[in-house]
Amino acid sequence: MSTTRRLFVCVKQKTEVGANVAKALRKELKKQGLRVLVTDGARQHVRVQTCSCLDLCEHCKKGPGAALIVYPEAVAYGNVRPADAAELVARHLGEGKVLRRLLLK
Repeated sequence: MSTTRRLFVCVKQKTEVGANVAKALRKELKKQGLRVLVTDGARQHVRVQTCSCLDLCEHCKKGPGAALIVYPEAVAYGNVRPADAAELVARHLGEGKVLRRLLLK
């Protein structure tokens, strides 16, 4: 059975930053070979998508980065910059660990 894991990146408030974060995430997924994951015997395709609003502005509008949510686990990250993509992909998707320094509470 194949499912999809999604990384939704907000581009509402910070259009350029959000688009650059999405691009960097896609690049890292390919580079790290994590576009398809196998979790508990099930294949998961990983997709990065931009969206208009995640309703997280109050948490990250003061910082330089964008907000994103990883589904299906619904983990929300804030102030994510393109430079964070490699670590986020490696830790969250590769190791299954939350990247605490970017986690929105």
